[in-house]
Parts: sequence; C-alpha cells; structure tokens
Amino acid sequence: MQTAPMPTTRETLLSALHAALKSIPSSTVLRGEVLPERVPAGGLLILRDGEPGEPEVTLSPLAYHYQHRAEIEAVVQGKTPPDRDAAFDALTSAIGTALAADRTLGGLCNWVEADAPRPVDLPVEGGQALKAAVVPVVLHYSTADPLA
Repeated sequence: MQTAPMPTTRETLLSALHAALKSIPSSTVLRGEVLPERVPAGGLLILRDGEPGEPEVTLSPLAYHYQHRAEIEAVVQGKTPPDRDAAFDALTSAIGTALAADRTLGGLCNWVEADAPRPVDLPVEGGQALKAAVVPVVLHYSTADPLA
C-alpha cells in the first residue's frame, strides 16, 4: 500500500494562507484560478503562489530561510466609483484583519505580512467597472530542505 507524499513546507503554508483568506465573510476565495467572467457581490480574492526567492542559508544546523512572496488578487465590481471604493476598502481591510488574527498561520511560519495594494479601476465593456489590485504577502519561514 502506497502512502501519499507529505506536502512541502511551501504548499502547507500556501494552503494555510488560503484557509485564512476563506475566513473573510461574503467574499469568494480561489487559488490559482483565472479571473471568472462575473465578480461575486462580496468581492473576489485569488491567491497566487508567487516566488519563494533566494533563501538565506545557515549551516549549523542546515536551514534555508525564505521570504516567500505570494500574491492576492483582490477584485470588486460596483455601479458607481464610491460603491467600488467602499467595497474595495472593506475587502482589503478584511485581508489585513485575517492575516493579523494569526501572523504565524497556526505556528507554520515565523511571520506573515501584507504590503499595501496599488488599486486600479478597470472599465468593462457593457458592464460595471472593476476595482482591482495585487496585494503582495510575504511568508517568512525556514526549512531543512528547499524541496521539502
């Protein structure tokens, strides 16, 4: 009987980040998906795995220290600019609240922090405009093997 391989530290952390984002009420949270044709009323978050970057290495004991940069695409849709602005502000604030609730993702990483978004308004032909931004999230963690 073959057992399933254990997920890597990286995958475990990204799954925990995805679960933390799912705690945001009324928003839809996806991971690695394409932008759907319709944005849900409560807003849409899409987690992108991002880049682990070059680790710092310590030799005794051997450890790789990463500052993994994941990205959250935050998207809202509204009839008027004030509606979009308010919805976007509420959604990005909820991301901050979800991350601040547990900066170690249940003890899986050393620290998680988000950078400020740079929002843009995107016109939609024949539909309501979107307000969107990428919210960079840095996961600080260490592992004994870069592939584990």
